[in-house]
Amino acid sequence: MDLQLGRPPVPERPGRLRTFIHTLGRRIRETYRYDTLIWRTGIAGPWMACFAAVAAAMLGSPTGLGKPADLLLAAGIATALLAAAGHLAAALLALAGLRLPRLFTGCLLGSAGIVMVILCNAHVAAAASAAIAGAAAALGALAGAAAGLVRTGRIVPGLLILAALASLPFIPAGGFPLPGAAERDSTEAGVLAADTSASAAVVKLAEANPGAPGAYAYRSFTYAGGSDRHRAEYGKAAAVLSSSVNASSYIKKWPPLRKLFWGFGPESLPLNGRVWMPEGNGPFPLVLIVHGNHMMEDFSDGGYDYLGELLASRGFIAISLDENFLNYSVWSGIPEEDYKLRAWMILKHLEQLAGFSDKPGNPFYNKIDFAETALIGHSRGGQAVAMAADAQRWFKGDPVLESVSRFHISAVAALAPTDQTVGSGQARLRDISYMTLQGARDGDVHDFYGDRQYNRSVYSGHTDAFKTSLYIGDANHSQFNSDWGMYDLAFPTGLFLSRSRIMDGEEQRQIAKVYISAFLEAALHGRKEYAGLFRDYRRGLEWLPKETSYFNRYQDGGFRGITDFEEDRDKTTAGQIGTISAAGLRFTEETAKDREGEGKGTFGAFLERGADDTGEAFYRISLKAGPAADAAIYGADGLTFSMANRNAGSGSGLAPQVEVELADRSGNKARLPLTAVMPPLPLPKTQFTRTAWLEKRISDGKYGNPSEAVFQTYELSFSLFREKNPSFNPAQLAQIAFHLLSGKDAVMLDDIGLYSSGTHPSLIQTALIRNEPD
Repeated sequence: MDLQLGRPPVPERPGRLRTFIHTLGRRIRETYRYDTLIWRTGIAGPWMACFAAVAAAMLGSPTGLGKPADLLLAAGIATALLAAAGHLAAALLALAGLRLPRLFTGCLLGSAGIVMVILCNAHVAAAASAAIAGAAAALGALAGAAAGLVRTGRIVPGLLILAALASLPFIPAGGFPLPGAAERDSTEAGVLAADTSASAAVVKLAEANPGAPGAYAYRSFTYAGGSDRHRAEYGKAAAVLSSSVNASSYIKKWPPLRKLFWGFGPESLPLNGRVWMPEGNGPFPLVLIVHGNHMMEDFSDGGYDYLGELLASRGFIAISLDENFLNYSVWSGIPEEDYKLRAWMILKHLEQLAGFSDKPGNPFYNKIDFAETALIGHSRGGQAVAMAADAQRWFKGDPVLESVSRFHISAVAALAPTDQTVGSGQARLRDISYMTLQGARDGDVHDFYGDRQYNRSVYSGHTDAFKTSLYIGDANHSQFNSDWGMYDLAFPTGLFLSRSRIMDGEEQRQIAKVYISAFLEAALHGRKEYAGLFRDYRRGLEWLPKETSYFNRYQDGGFRGITDFEEDRDKTTAGQIGTISAAGLRFTEETAKDREGEGKGTFGAFLERGADDTGEAFYRISLKAGPAADAAIYGADGLTFSMANRNAGSGSGLAPQVEVELADRSGNKARLPLTAVMPPLPLPKTQFTRTAWLEKRISDGKYGNPSEAVFQTYELSFSLFREKNPSFNPAQLAQIAFHLLSGKDAVMLDDIGLYSSGTHPSLIQTALIRNEPD
């Protein structure tokens, strides 16, 4: 008998796979179960974080359609990315069975991931990108929660959350909270341009402010090919039509997107220029101004209007050249050999201007003074102008050299220039006036590369040319161009650069106006009285911003070198006419270093006194008696040398205490504290990023040390030493000694010699000029 008769059948158990699939299906269907109105509204928070990151990336990668279009595109991209990432993350959270608002949480995770990817692609280290992305997500979560509370009628809680949000430590004006956030961007306290105790003795220049407008009326216009797609002034509004040039022998690759944007390729590059021309018969000296590498779609050549207008009012024809088509674009990169192309385009502009000058009816007809031409460049343009002045090194055999031979390039000025090796060479200037300006807070060209070109510029005893440099404690890179804004790096990376101590843009450009105008007045108009500004910046301090520090170098044909430490690595010799001894300090001959520990193209004597040394510490140069020393001394007005304060590297942030002692052949000595002439200043120490923790985690850690070897030229008149000891006879100079008075003092000396206020050729002048190999 079947005992199971009459019982219902036992149902079959479903297989484990079917159960698993059923559970997954149910969970997927319930993905948005916990995303109530408050959380759905809260998605606005992570969306804002995502939009901010994408918008920053778009502003740093402009399409050329304009900022409104770029921001609209950023909004669309942010929405699409967040929707995809948020829904995918929500589904994964649902499959995991986590009971939380999954779409909101997924959008938070998605926004954090999007921010991190953008930052990593912008050369922010992964750890820093993750920290910033986490902070952005937390901010988005709080903002979203507050928005949700307000929408659901819980206004008071929403406002309380907003208040808490505003007080969070990771949202100060300085940026997000990161390790080391308490460490602020700083310069040594009290490092200002003027030292009141010493500046009272400085004789101010009697000349008018070179940064003020001159007496000339002027007009402005453009010359161009006349078919520019983006700028009317280079299109139909161009006053003068120029030709195009074929650069295909120098460049082979020109991406389709670049041609699509500009409408031309390397075989037809345009010659476009903005002109400011003085009214009058002329002829006038010609000054070409060349921008550097900025975003291609954000045009650069209009950012030097302030220089063009000033120079034209002072009797110079000033032209800002358009080389934007050689600049970097996220979409099409940067042309190969762009440094060489930039220099070559300068030569082609000169060729075109020579043709204009010979054509009756042209605005340039008989207006150009071919004997006096100056080139001014910024960033890569600063290197390009030096290359154009030394064009034979790169363009030998190019027909353009014959065409531009009518122009005598008398002066070159570089604003925060680069200094890369192009081919196998670097520009070397001989008897061409050179000036370079550099900011200590330059977040782009962060090393003082103009110093290298300064070192490669040499002068014979018969020339009126000179070289000078100015290092500015609180200047940055971009503000030399009025259109580049305040950030030295493209977004989003630029957002993490510190702005706390960078000087106002108008003040920075005021420095450029004063120095460039004075430089051109001296080099092209022959107004040598302005040379006093370059010998000692304090003589023109009333024309300059006061709340920053300045370091200047100067040398001309009146310099009689004793040693520049380049002749050999024997630290006991001083050029051809001296020997060296020392006591109480350590001294070596070594290369001056930039922030990254790379050589700056010059050797110097590094002197360092130990912290526990209490005896006398000196570094002495003894001159060998004979015709060579006599020729160097003859007609000299005083001692000159360049000195870099290296106390920061030795552990002291203070200025070194230095005294200089001269002795004649009869043993008469005179000793002078350096503070009686120009007090050494503490060197600016720059933290480029918003927090110290970020400094090594942004832009591939390029910033290196907070300071570098920056030289200040000192000129000590023999008359000051004779005031100390009337028996001292400078014509019988036998010894030069530098005394370090304080423990841990460290300095570097370079270009030790004698100076004269005029140019007095000496028998050894030519022999002592550094002969740089080609």
